[in-house]
Amino acid sequence: MKTVSDFISSLIPFAEWIMLIFVVGGGLYLAIHSRLLPYRYFRHAVNITRGKYDNQDDPGEVSHIQALSAAVAATVGLGNISGVAIAIYKGGPGVVFWIWITAIIGMCVKFYSCSLAVMYRDNDDENGILSGPMYYITQGIGKKAKPLAIFFCLAGLIGFLAVFTVNQFTQTFMNVVQPNISIVDVGVANWKWIVGMVCAIITSFVVFGGLKKITKVTTAIVPFMVLLYLIAVVFIMIMNANQILPSLGIIFSEAFNLNTMVQGGFWGMVILGVRRAVFSNESGLGSAPMYHGQSKTDVPVKEGLVAMLGPFIDTIVVCTLTAVVIIISGAHLEAESNGILMTLIAFKKTLFGYGDVLLMIIVSSFALSTMFTYSYYGTKCLSFLFKSNMSIGYNIFYVVTIIWAAVASVDFVLNLIDLAYALMCIPNMIAVIYLAPRITKQMKLYTNTLRQKEI
Repeated sequence: MKTVSDFISSLIPFAEWIMLIFVVGGGLYLAIHSRLLPYRYFRHAVNITRGKYDNQDDPGEVSHIQALSAAVAATVGLGNISGVAIAIYKGGPGVVFWIWITAIIGMCVKFYSCSLAVMYRDNDDENGILSGPMYYITQGIGKKAKPLAIFFCLAGLIGFLAVFTVNQFTQTFMNVVQPNISIVDVGVANWKWIVGMVCAIITSFVVFGGLKKITKVTTAIVPFMVLLYLIAVVFIMIMNANQILPSLGIIFSEAFNLNTMVQGGFWGMVILGVRRAVFSNESGLGSAPMYHGQSKTDVPVKEGLVAMLGPFIDTIVVCTLTAVVIIISGAHLEAESNGILMTLIAFKKTLFGYGDVLLMIIVSSFALSTMFTYSYYGTKCLSFLFKSNMSIGYNIFYVVTIIWAAVASVDFVLNLIDLAYALMCIPNMIAVIYLAPRITKQMKLYTNTLRQKEI
């Protein structure tokens, strides 16, 4: 295992530059190409999401809000709570600024990729609606691009495993729950196996139920837990209102610290911010298009606008609040663990000694919702590769990896997923950039129609 871990670690520098070039560089190109048009319709995107323009007769399987909830369920969670802590632990508060920049750029990437998912979706009598990067690659570019679609799916079989979520959830359990029930002394390693097995069993009940079961559960869990997390964080900020601006000031000042001690210097900090932002909101990976492609709509750009809200919610809002709480509490100066421990310290210090328990409850819900949603991505990849419904086979493999992830090291899991994400970015962003003019043309037609209705 150490040999495999060392090999994956050696590839991470290449993965970092892939993300920087394809996600940030590609996203900047899309923003310029669109003349910032998607950003200008942010409010309209909110109205679409809340159902103002819903039509039950439109083709699709789930509503706009269900598609967004399912996609956000896969991103709002450990990536925003633990991922931010890891970023600050490795690169200091300044990394948060570069997470913001990547998220803003990522909003445009999400708009284009999810619009394409609807534009090039297909309907299969056995498997229902087929959507995602592999379909807009093969249908949009043509059969000559099928190797790109296959490459994406192969990388996705690893990238769409919920191993990081399980790993960090287990670490949370070990830091909060296990010390209080140490009377049942079965050893740390055994506790991790137990947590992994329990997560696997709970996940099995949902993932074998298919897309509608997943969206039903996540739509019920995610909004409430996001609200609870936001209430807890806002309460902490109100109690420490005089430290909010100084905390934000630290983020901005450290973001341009050319003498940073982060490995790789200033550019090392920027790249770290890009990695953690991509991990947080998955812009450029091609995961969200698989859910958004199922939405009830006859206008692809409408779903693209809804999808654009994802990076704003999970990164601009949730990641920022997490970062501010960590800085306010001073946890970033205390934690000696690369993971969620920093956030646990922050909550415990700022919520009367019981914040870590509250965070444990919230993290449990986030972790489970992420485990539920990620399985769907993997089944779609495997089904494309073998041209048949492989959901049962993949879900069995998926559930087994949950047990393994509970006992794996955080660095190995993080590097494995970062590498898989980088490989997924390559074929997806090539397709998105190549097909972008078609979405831009439709967006202009759609906005012109809106303006005429207003007149």
